[in-house]
Amino acid sequence: MGYTADVIIVGGGIIGCATAYYLAKKGVSVIVLEGSDHIGNGGSSRNGGGVRQSGRDPRELPLAMYGIQNLWPNLSEELEVDCEYHQDGNLRLGKTEKHMEILTGLADRAKAVGLDVRMIDGDEVRRINPYLSDEVIGASWCPTDGHANPLTTTLGYYKTARKLGVHFISGEKVIALKKVKGVIKKVITPNNTYEADTVIVAAGLNSREVLATVGIDIPMQPVMLEALVTEAQPHMFDQMLGTAEADFYGHQTKHGSFVFGGTLGLEGFTKDNGMQSTNSLAASSTCRGIIKYFPMLSKAKIVRTWAGWMDLCADKVPVISKIDEVPGLIAACGFSGHGFGIAPAVGYNLSMLVTEGKTDVDLQELRYDRFKAKQ
Repeated sequence: MGYTADVIIVGGGIIGCATAYYLAKKGVSVIVLEGSDHIGNGGSSRNGGGVRQSGRDPRELPLAMYGIQNLWPNLSEELEVDCEYHQDGNLRLGKTEKHMEILTGLADRAKAVGLDVRMIDGDEVRRINPYLSDEVIGASWCPTDGHANPLTTTLGYYKTARKLGVHFISGEKVIALKKVKGVIKKVITPNNTYEADTVIVAAGLNSREVLATVGIDIPMQPVMLEALVTEAQPHMFDQMLGTAEADFYGHQTKHGSFVFGGTLGLEGFTKDNGMQSTNSLAASSTCRGIIKYFPMLSKAKIVRTWAGWMDLCADKVPVISKIDEVPGLIAACGFSGHGFGIAPAVGYNLSMLVTEGKTDVDLQELRYDRFKAKQ
């Protein structure tokens, strides 16, 4: 087994897998170290699958737009797996005047960046999706948004990267980074020491403790997200759905089931084996909220629920940046629950950053040092 590569990626989620794939396409040797026993074991396999531009902070919106314009349309063919990508729009729903104020603000900021998004009233909402209740008084509508399957997409990147020679090692938790003569050089696990000229830390919430070993602190905290899947239903709609306050999101999958999720402040619990489990109070509360939007789903049976930790960044926007104090080190973390949809764009642009020293998308607003006190 080799312990040296051009690039070592810490984290085997969709960000790590996508970055590894695009680097390998450029002829770069890559080792990916995943701390758990399974690829995509964190948020990459525990999210609602949104591939959206609307409702995003303007700082990360260019990445979302880039991915939807250039990468998502052909991703299933490229990865030789059905990513179940649908581009049928996103309704971000409002039930109160306060909700409409929030949605209008989000839409106005997105339009300023060039996104095709507009506000619509309740009647137009129900013309697009007739299954929504009369409680919905309006929404923002972005016709180029959509959704995909997080698990098949993550594993698609993983399998294709492996074909290109990327070496994935699971169950290999990184406990420290080490500099040699001031630059990043070593990645240390309980079992081995790996060496590379470039290290990308994309380990979700664990990124904070890994980066701290070389004196870098990116403020993140854990927030548990919970999701549920219904039994298969007759086909109803293909749009991605969200709400003004992001209390729930969801879509109908290719085989008919609905995937809904959200965060309610009622944390689940961690099993003895380290896996997260849902809180029954949170799941039932989510269902009551969904029924107010979709009365027709009141009799649908829940097949399963799951939970996972989100790496919530202090300003709810990711860090995607070289670390000036540690040459050769790059951070890609703090995605705050909305990293899946921009993952292809992040991976592609990180591969450019490593090989060319530049990116197609300006990442200046996502630098790690934006949290430092101004002098």
